[in-house]
Amino acid sequence: MKIPFHSPIAVMASLVLLSGCANFSADGGMNDVAALTKERTGQIPQRTSTEQDRVQHDKTVRDLLSRPLTPDSAVQIALINNPGLQARLSALGVAESDLVQAGRMRNPGFSFGRLSGGGDVEIDRSIMFDLVGLLTIPLRSEIERGRFEQAKLQAAIDAVKLAAETRRAFFYAVAAQQTALFMEQVKESAEAGAELALGMRKAGNWNKLDTAREQIFYAESIAELARSRQTAVSTREQLTRTLGLLQSDQTFTLPAKLPDLPKTAMDIGNLEAQAMQQRLDVQMAKRDAEATASALGLSKVTRFINVLDAGYMNKSETGKSRSNGYEISVELPLFDWGSAKSARTEALYMQSLHRTADIAVRARSEVRESYAAYRSAYELSAHYRDQVVPLRKQISEEMLLRYNGMLSSVFELLADARLQISAVNAAISAQRDYWLAESDLQMAINGSGPNTPPAGIAAAATTSTPVEH
Repeated sequence: MKIPFHSPIAVMASLVLLSGCANFSADGGMNDVAALTKERTGQIPQRTSTEQDRVQHDKTVRDLLSRPLTPDSAVQIALINNPGLQARLSALGVAESDLVQAGRMRNPGFSFGRLSGGGDVEIDRSIMFDLVGLLTIPLRSEIERGRFEQAKLQAAIDAVKLAAETRRAFFYAVAAQQTALFMEQVKESAEAGAELALGMRKAGNWNKLDTAREQIFYAESIAELARSRQTAVSTREQLTRTLGLLQSDQTFTLPAKLPDLPKTAMDIGNLEAQAMQQRLDVQMAKRDAEATASALGLSKVTRFINVLDAGYMNKSETGKSRSNGYEISVELPLFDWGSAKSARTEALYMQSLHRTADIAVRARSEVRESYAAYRSAYELSAHYRDQVVPLRKQISEEMLLRYNGMLSSVFELLADARLQISAVNAAISAQRDYWLAESDLQMAINGSGPNTPPAGIAAAATTSTPVEH
């Protein structure tokens, strides 16, 4: 049977077809997030949504933990296993649900009324549809699509930020472990010196002052070793948290020392322009301005007609013929003409434009600042590697030769050993600061700016140097 176009069944069928085109995507937005993150970190975040995902991710983490950690493998584990990132990735599902909801019209309303009196019964039946909601589906969908894109950018920002935090935690942990191992050697050397001093004191070859100096050096080395071990434990736990591990049943092995410096430092080139293209917070600010502009257009469309409902109505009375028709309800703009709503949205749009400009200014400045810290850290670390440590080693070798040839005393030999300890600790700190600065620079170019002051500014010493006497 052919249904007339004006019949309620035809109208309802048309509305259902129009509102049924909004569906969820197969990946839930994760493909775009993965691409953005991989471009900036070389690693891909993975969302755990099912039990099968959890089993597969646990297997991957166990495989990575079976080998000594590297900066890249640490980042890979964090992007898979960090529960905080998993919680933030779940926000993608919320944003996509809003997008799908915006593409569907509101459910129709049905009303039924029955009046009786004087032997007559009057029955009213009506079905109401939100026509404005139907007409504004494209605009609302466009707004929510922009917000979904923003959610994907935010998820990528969170992933890139976690990658940077993991790299920093890794370098802190390795440097602290390296320092603790070195301080164990220092403590053993100081212990030998203290025993020698006591023996020579008993033999009458040392005075009380020199003996006390060796004993206090040994006592301080014990204290510094305790501090360095505590720092190693603390930084290791910080890394454990970023990796999302349960230390009770999962453990990892760190390399014995920090990675070597590259042969040359990175040139600044066009890093500012690169940051304007790649920084996720800049892209997100642009999307925010675009979404606000779309909202402004929607506000103007619905400025005077805020609620418009139309539908099919059927009315029948006992003893009388049935009558059909339609009903339209319109909100009359007698008191609120929507000027305040429109002005507010325009102000929000200007706010988003100025915010975008502010982010761009800050991004350029952060790139320059981070690069300056990076170059300074590289040059300082290279100076310790190429000048200070080799010279200290050369002096120690010469002092040992002189001591063996009875040209210098044991006091001079021990004093030189203390100076060499200071140089080695400073070299480890400088090398660590370089890798921290490199991580901050990458974050300033690709992510949303460094979370901490540049490594050259921040107080980052993992252990203090024994007091020289």
